[in-house]
Amino acid sequence: MNPWVLIDTVPLPDGRGDIRLIQRADEFSIMLGTIALMNSRLSGSEEAMAGLSWARIKDRPHAHMLIGGLGMGFTLRAALAELPATVKITVAELMPAVVAWGRGPMAAIFDGCLDDPRVDIKLNDVRHVIRSAKGSYDAILLDVDNGPDGLTVETNDALYSMAGLKAAKAALRPGGVLAVWASAPDRAFTQRLQRSGFTVEEERVRANAKRRGARHVIWLATNTPPRPAAPKPKVT
Repeated sequence: MNPWVLIDTVPLPDGRGDIRLIQRADEFSIMLGTIALMNSRLSGSEEAMAGLSWARIKDRPHAHMLIGGLGMGFTLRAALAELPATVKITVAELMPAVVAWGRGPMAAIFDGCLDDPRVDIKLNDVRHVIRSAKGSYDAILLDVDNGPDGLTVETNDALYSMAGLKAAKAALRPGGVLAVWASAPDRAFTQRLQRSGFTVEEERVRANAKRRGARHVIWLATNTPPRPAAPKPKVT
């Protein structure tokens, strides 16, 4: 069997460690210590997030989608395959090295998706992008860290807090959807979404897009407009 080869090492923004890109033949893995954050052979759930999100806003041919976390480009590539040419996709990625990997050693996996005219790459924390937007997006897809149970950057926890979820809700247009990827269920997070005013669905999808293997979780939270108050009866 071919050995793993170290391609690059970059420090996390908060200084809590490094992430490494390693390669074995045509397989890539992004590692945090001994933990594999993602692997090029396990793309099913990230791809499913794009399809599930688009299915809920496909009546909006000029939709604007925000993807938080570039990773190995699986969500972005799947979105581009389904979305029409009139849709705009903004990708917020905190680490420039991840974008460089997509243009360099993993270019074959990304398959040119970073250069698609529908795509705008922002080298920025997705939290800042969300907070600066008010009613700007039809869908926000978050594949940041390990989901609500984060592993890499401590400040990512704020993204999934009540304040973070309310900011995401404010950044969505009415009827827009917030999709959140995670490696495992989290009942407390489901409840936070509901308390934030979202209508919540929870999907379990295979990591490898086949019938076997681990299941990941995708929350689909719709920014349901509040119902208008019932008119008060007239006093006669």
